[in-house]
Amino acid sequence: MASSRVFLLAIVAVVARLRTAMAAGQQADNILRPWPPPECSTAENYTADSQYRKNLDELLAALPSAAGDNGWFYEGRAGDGADEVFGLIMCYADHNATACLDCLAGAPAGITAVCPGSRSVRAMYDACVLRYSDTPIPATADLGYLHYPVNAGTIVPGEPAAAASETARAAWMELMSELTGGVAGSPLRLANGSAPPYTGMAQCTRDLNASECSRCVSSYTERMGDMFPNNTGGGVIRGYSCYLRYQVGVLDITLPPAPVPPGSSSSSSNSKTGILIGVSVGAILIVLLVFIRLARQQRKKARRHLDEGEASEATDDEVFEEAGTGPKQFRYGELAMATGNFSDKHKLGEGGFGSVYRGYIKEMDLHVAIKRVSKGSKQGRKEYASEVRIISLLRHRNLVQLIGWCHGGGELLLVYELMPNGSLDTHLYSSAQLLPWQLRHEIVLGLGSALLYLHQDWEQCVLHRDIKPSNVMLDASFTAKLGDFGLARLVDHGRRSHTTVVAGTMGYMDPDYMINGRAGTESDVYSFGVVLLEIACGRRPLVVSSRGEDDSRRPLVALARHGDEDGEEDVVLHIVQWVWEFYGRGAILDAADARLKGEFDAGEMETVMVVGLWCTQPDRSLRPSIRQAVNVLRREAPLPSLPATMPVPTFFSPHNVIYYTSSVATGGSTSTSTASTPTPDKNVVSN
Repeated sequence: MASSRVFLLAIVAVVARLRTAMAAGQQADNILRPWPPPECSTAENYTADSQYRKNLDELLAALPSAAGDNGWFYEGRAGDGADEVFGLIMCYADHNATACLDCLAGAPAGITAVCPGSRSVRAMYDACVLRYSDTPIPATADLGYLHYPVNAGTIVPGEPAAAASETARAAWMELMSELTGGVAGSPLRLANGSAPPYTGMAQCTRDLNASECSRCVSSYTERMGDMFPNNTGGGVIRGYSCYLRYQVGVLDITLPPAPVPPGSSSSSSNSKTGILIGVSVGAILIVLLVFIRLARQQRKKARRHLDEGEASEATDDEVFEEAGTGPKQFRYGELAMATGNFSDKHKLGEGGFGSVYRGYIKEMDLHVAIKRVSKGSKQGRKEYASEVRIISLLRHRNLVQLIGWCHGGGELLLVYELMPNGSLDTHLYSSAQLLPWQLRHEIVLGLGSALLYLHQDWEQCVLHRDIKPSNVMLDASFTAKLGDFGLARLVDHGRRSHTTVVAGTMGYMDPDYMINGRAGTESDVYSFGVVLLEIACGRRPLVVSSRGEDDSRRPLVALARHGDEDGEEDVVLHIVQWVWEFYGRGAILDAADARLKGEFDAGEMETVMVVGLWCTQPDRSLRPSIRQAVNVLRREAPLPSLPATMPVPTFFSPHNVIYYTSSVATGGSTSTSTASTPTPDKNVVSN
């Protein structure tokens, strides 16, 4: 470790010398030079008298003032046709206004001397980033980066993680979570925060939408621990699309000024006229606000006399006012055009309360999944309202992002980020391609991280109430993202939600919750445990042990037995009981998905299955919290010791309980839902 420390300090010294040499060179020729060396294209270079050069000069000359008037960021173009030039520039927020303005002026002025003849350039400076190209700059995150430590002298040798203690590591993770969520939700694509002893900032270029910004910063967050092992002082990762920094102590952030509206200059007389008009308008607005408040009170009073689920469109408006301004409101025509007027060829799947379509929103250059709620479904309207109230407030890399909404034209529509790889359910049971263990394990950790955020790391506790593989979506890199918050509830930390309508999906529902109607974090943990077992075993919640199966893999206790005319029997039981049989025999790895043919890490497989059993214990008081479960899954805590024989109580269903299941597919899978009334006083085990 001492050699690693010396090596890192040597790198820091070399970087410092190179930057000093660069600064000396700048003083000599008065050109602001980027660091690291810029990426300058060499193919089909322009000539000094070409039209491309003229257009480039025009664009570069306009960038400083345009960015200065636009909150220190500007994206523009000059010329047309084959010689059109596209460019953008942005200041980093950890530099003051003087440094920013110097960079805005110096970078465009000197870049053609640094990259002569180049038609495409990407350059990072100390205080800003500059890009230009002969093709439109894509609104997708560029994940390239430069990294270097902050306060490298505080390196602590011998520690296995990015922080020198568990306390510091926990603070670092809390800060990264805050920054990742905050930057995506900020119109400036800028967030700063603190988790003592650390402060930090995250920033994206404003051409990125929330999803791409979050992807970029999340990518940098994941790399932080690898880039700065054992460094508690801080670190910086800087790229062409985003910027992430943390350090011990105060980090000075300079917020960009508000953009200057066109034609903002005015004469003194115009100002006086504006004051008079403002006073008049203000008086009118006060009167209008009084009328609006009275109208709202009347609407709320009238609403008490309506059945649940028959909320008016005005009530929908109130839902979105409560949800905040994060998601975008779309016009119905925009979404109809994006989906080919909701044609069947764009349909991705169908849930219990609506269909999901793939769409492309041209103005945002964004592929999305659009859920169209069934017009006649009261439960669908309730889920629509719940989804917007809850998920629009949440920001986490393992949650499906709500992009926007629409309730015009008599339709209820929700717009999500598209999940190209569909649902976990599709891949677990696909006959075309087997999901390898490495991806399954990453999905387990991602789902655990999402649930930890919902239960403990957000300001309120969010009970999802419908955790299952068809609600775990997979993005292009197979990162797990939990979706479908239609059945979710917000409760205060440490409290439960009590309801006479038990919601969820049979097979994943906590038996205690089914009896008593009290949903708590323990109910979600139970569902999480079932999903863990499903991922490890490659079997659905109801396991059929066929008569041709090896006796060592057949269960000792069954929920049901099905025979044929020859008297042979198939045994049916819940996956928790099935796996516990193997655990009790000391052969839990025999329950692993046989299709993997042993190609898995035995320690990881055992951990996932034992934690799955721990989470699904019949007595909810013996289940772990999600943080305890995640700590074991991350191998940061030892495996729990469970009884060799699973306690199997008989659960009786209360009379007149309705079971709802619901799904939203934001990828390429098809999911279904059902509503059923179970027969009272009988075991409730169905899928």
